[in-house]
Order: sequence, then C-alpha cells, then structure tokens
Amino acid sequence: MSSSDALIQALKGELKAAGMTYAGLAIALGLAESSIKRIFAKGDMPLSRIDDICRVLKIDFADLARQVAEAQPLRRELTLAQEKAVVKDKRLLLVATCCLSQWTFEQIVATYRLTEAECIACLTQLDRLGVIRLKPLNRYQLQLSKTFRWRPHGPVMAFFREEVAPEYLSGGFGGEDELMLLVHGSLAPEHAQSLLERLHRTAEDFSRQHALDQRLPDHRKLPYTLLIGMRSWWYQAFVDLRRQAPGATR
Repeated sequence: MSSSDALIQALKGELKAAGMTYAGLAIALGLAESSIKRIFAKGDMPLSRIDDICRVLKIDFADLARQVAEAQPLRRELTLAQEKAVVKDKRLLLVATCCLSQWTFEQIVATYRLTEAECIACLTQLDRLGVIRLKPLNRYQLQLSKTFRWRPHGPVMAFFREEVAPEYLSGGFGGEDELMLLVHGSLAPEHAQSLLERLHRTAEDFSRQHALDQRLPDHRKLPYTLLIGMRSWWYQAFVDLRRQAPGATR
C-alpha cells in the first residue's frame, strides 16, 4: 500500500470513528457529496483539502501522519545500498545490532564507548535508513518484521562470514549452556522445507525469550548468539573421493 493510499484509509477510519458520513463531511466543507466521494475514490487531494478534513474531524495532521507511518508494512530486508551504509560504519552496525536486540538508548551508551551524541547520530541514521522510527527521548520502534533477515549474499552477511563467524566458531562449545551439532543426512525436499519451518520457530522462540528476559536485571543475564544453518551441500574434499558425482546417473 502506498503512502497516499494509507492516508486515505486513515482518513476513512477517522470518519467512521467520528460517525460522519460523506454527506456530513460534504456539508461541513461546503462541497457536493459527489465531490467528496470522487476525492476519496481517486485518492487525489491537496494538502489544503486534507487540512480542511482534519479541521472538521478535530484531529491533528501530525497524528494522522503518525497513523500512516505505523500502518506501513514492516521491512523483511534492506536494500543493497542500505546494507552497505550499515556495514560501512562499525559503530552504526553495532547500534543496529543493539536495536535488533531491543536495547535501550541508555543500555547502549552504558555498555559501549559511545557518547550520547554519537549514539543519537547512529539512531538518526538508522531512522533515515528505515531500520527504526526514532521517537522523542531517544526511544525507537523497529521497522523490521519478525521474518527480517540480512540479505544472504549482501554486505552485512559477507562481513559476518569473513569477520565474525571464524571467531564465533573457534569456541569450544563445551559449556553446559553451549551446544554445537553437525548432522548430515539425505531428505526429501518437502521434508527439508518442513524442518526449515521448525528451525524458524526455534529462532522465534529465542527472540521471544530474549524479549521476556529484558525485564530481568543485567546481572541475571548473559549474552548468547544462536546460529542456525541448513542447506543442500557436500564437503568438496569428500566429493572428490566419491566414485560417482552426486546426482549422476549410472
């Protein structure tokens, strides 16, 4: 839905909430009812007309614009240019990661060597990039859906593969609260898809638990990173030892 369509829908919602018909609005504006119907049907009205309607409904245009912004669909991924902007500045990437984890402004500044001004600058840039919607008092609202993920072959995942994954995978994973499993097998594609859906739910469970544990004091929490990966793949060194290439016919 475009912003103009969303604006029309928001105005229709306000009309309904006020119990006002097109006929009543037409009388209040000194227009014919047919003109009002045509304006709403085409969705083409100047700002002056929107201001007139807001005045009749006794609502503020800023509140209406906020409704439109909140009604916009959440992003499932960023554009290539947006990801490049995020990963170009490691401080910006840090703040973006903190936002994805729902950290507060105060938590970010207290934990990392960022001044309040630097953190605000990062939040402002993330707002421009569409990652968050910055609110007063340095509060924010994520503009990313629950199914958001970085582009599989984009700059952010390239950075994590090259810079972060080696450090993460170098751990022993031997602690009582650690786990690494490497399982190989052959599955029908439809069964693999079903398994992927369950893995997605596991990631969602992790995110929900993180959100719940945000209420706990800091000394009760430790940072954890969940890595889930699955793809059709053969280790090349093993492929080289096969008598017949995978998928080849006899």
